[in-house]
Amino acid sequence: MVPLKRRKVTHPQTPDQHGETCKFNDVAIFIIERKMGASRKSFLTQLGRSKGFRIEESYSPSVTHVVSENNTGDEVQAWITNETEEKDEKASICSLHLLDISWLTESIAAESPLQVQDRHRLKTSPKPSAHVAVKSYACQRRSPLNHHNTFLTEPLEILAENAEFMENEGRNIAFRRSASVLKALPRVVRRMEDLKNLPCLGGHSLRVIKEILEDGASQEVETTKQSEQFQAMKALTGVFGVGVKSADRWFREGLRNPSDLIRTGQKLNHTQQAGVRYYNDLNKPVTKKEAEAISDMVGKAVRAVLPGAILTLTGGFRRGKEVGHDVDFLITHPEEGAEEGMMPKVLKWLEDQGLLLYQKTTRNSYLESRDGPERAPHHMDRFERCFSIFKLEQTKECSGTTAGAAGMSEQQSGPSWRAVRVDLVVSPYSQFAYATLGWTGSKLFERDLRRWAGQERGMSLSNHALYDSKRHHYLHASSEEEIFTHLGLEYIPPSERNA
Repeated sequence: MVPLKRRKVTHPQTPDQHGETCKFNDVAIFIIERKMGASRKSFLTQLGRSKGFRIEESYSPSVTHVVSENNTGDEVQAWITNETEEKDEKASICSLHLLDISWLTESIAAESPLQVQDRHRLKTSPKPSAHVAVKSYACQRRSPLNHHNTFLTEPLEILAENAEFMENEGRNIAFRRSASVLKALPRVVRRMEDLKNLPCLGGHSLRVIKEILEDGASQEVETTKQSEQFQAMKALTGVFGVGVKSADRWFREGLRNPSDLIRTGQKLNHTQQAGVRYYNDLNKPVTKKEAEAISDMVGKAVRAVLPGAILTLTGGFRRGKEVGHDVDFLITHPEEGAEEGMMPKVLKWLEDQGLLLYQKTTRNSYLESRDGPERAPHHMDRFERCFSIFKLEQTKECSGTTAGAAGMSEQQSGPSWRAVRVDLVVSPYSQFAYATLGWTGSKLFERDLRRWAGQERGMSLSNHALYDSKRHHYLHASSEEEIFTHLGLEYIPPSERNA
């Protein structure tokens, strides 16, 4: 007898919805038609199924491998997100294999799903962190004029100003640094979690921020704004030539505003007398158009006495501000030394035109030493400068809310002109880049530039020069960009130095 053949035992295989037998049920493949075309997708689908692959007709959460041709990983991610949103499903992209078509063709050739290798994966851009990385120094950050968190920075700056009135420099700087960090953030702070790992945010600042986020306002800030001392100090230090010490002394004597200085017969120096006389005008914002009008005046004076001289508008207006409290100019000449003796001539020209209401000049006292700066770096430079008050005629372009200010003690600006604070600074051409950087501001940006130079680079920075203490020599620069390079910093344009 011929023995019966042993029947071959086979494991059951699951047919798919198209009648093909699926050998690899744990691998669900979806082929994206985008950039591939319907005919090629159909061919690969039929070929894959004939080899036992499970290839889905449409995308679903059960898909494990997404295959595409000529697409980037970011494009595939965007397609999946859009597809799942339309179907009201949750996309679990992190668990998906986003693969190039080569993985599928090689797997079909091998008649088995290949292990995914790095060359098969579609490259995607790294996802942005939930927490923004912010650097510690203001000179490392870009701080635009208009930012997202004014509702937080203004209260902190009120507390900083109050700390300055109390002569508490540490607290003043702490609040200003906290506000500066918030100005650099790319989005609105909505919860305390958004501030995680940010530098320069001390406990006091965080408490104020938390209260504002939760209650809409800070009780401490509101109390400070309404306090008699804060309001009096703000009014008294608003007098040109009056510092915190004088204002605090007057407050303790019962004085509360500039009118009290006149009423009680306080002994005032020449600068303070001018400050009281033109108080209303000097405490009104100076517009950009007014700054440009003054620039035209100063430009005519400078060109008249020294042809070829360079005049630069600095301060907040150079950083893009539309209004300011004064107008700052930097003057130089490409010929080193030609600027010497220019200031008195410029002032005489302005006086002859009837444009100066007040002026006080200081001479250049800076001396560069081979062994390094002769004096410790200070926030005030030693250029020749003139603190002045200009008489600005109110033309149609400059008129508006600024015209017609009332006087304090003597005849004041009537409807035809107003008083404006103007600083004129003369710099040698060799120091002009440093002077421009220093006089552009902002104050905290400049403070952190000097701090960075000293603590991180072993250098001494001033508005005059940069001294390398390690190599014992000065680093000359013809532009702000060169100074940033010397300091090992990315160049930040003036419009983003509003720290």
